[in-house]
Amino acid sequence: MKHLLYIGICAAAFFAFFPQASFAAAVTAPSILVSSSTPLQGEPVLVTFEGVTATSSIQSISYNGGKPGTFLYAGKVHALLAVDLHQKPGPYAVSALLATGKKLEKIITVIERPQVKAPLGIPEKLGGNTAASQATLVSTLASENASLANIWTGTKAFWSQNFQWPLKSITVTDPYGYSRETGAYSIAHKGTDLRAAEGTPVAAINRGVVRVVHEYRDYGKTIVVDHGLGLMSFYMHLSKINVVAGQLVLPGQIMGLSGHTGYADQPHLHLTIRINGISIDPVLFFKLFNL
Repeated sequence: MKHLLYIGICAAAFFAFFPQASFAAAVTAPSILVSSSTPLQGEPVLVTFEGVTATSSIQSISYNGGKPGTFLYAGKVHALLAVDLHQKPGPYAVSALLATGKKLEKIITVIERPQVKAPLGIPEKLGGNTAASQATLVSTLASENASLANIWTGTKAFWSQNFQWPLKSITVTDPYGYSRETGAYSIAHKGTDLRAAEGTPVAAINRGVVRVVHEYRDYGKTIVVDHGLGLMSFYMHLSKINVVAGQLVLPGQIMGLSGHTGYADQPHLHLTIRINGISIDPVLFFKLFNL
């Protein structure tokens, strides 16, 4: 009994001198953190919920008219947001309604991306640099984009591991976000081109389900992997495809070989990453996961 009394007196004395230590370690008030409060147009944003331990604790999230899903990663609840390449600069609210009824809000301010333009011709296999082939390119790109616009996605995250680049060696040859000037047309580059000699193995960036396996006129041989919650990766201009639609792929699994099919004049891998239908900068995406 004396020992218990002594322990109680010591605890009371400790909290008398350090009152902030009483419950701070055990209870953290729910709050929203973001990877960037001033993202560029085209930048992905990782939302982290502090003081929340389960996705069921978040009833809903809203951002720019959409409702992103939540997932557990590295022991915390997160959500992924996408800032469109052409999204109007300015403040946007990220709001969350907790299961307890409490509301959280964080403001992010979208910053205009510097405008970069560069000429890009059309290879001879697609008609060369003529007015007719330029018009055909634009119309077929629109058609291909439409066919890739509403791919079904899982309602939960299919991944639990970190993301990884699709190639062993990474060199960016054409960045995301600039405008390709092709004759009278300006075409935004909504992906990243990576150096890859013909036949280089191309791997899945994470666990997911193959939704599209198709050869397009402009995008060439293409694979689309759904990672769940609206997150998708696109691998284009391949020379060979080793997977089929509906197949589950694992992180790092070789799905095909790089090439220069479609609108490409030399071998490379075009990688696009979309979040809820919005193409974002792949380089900045991988930085979110410390790669």
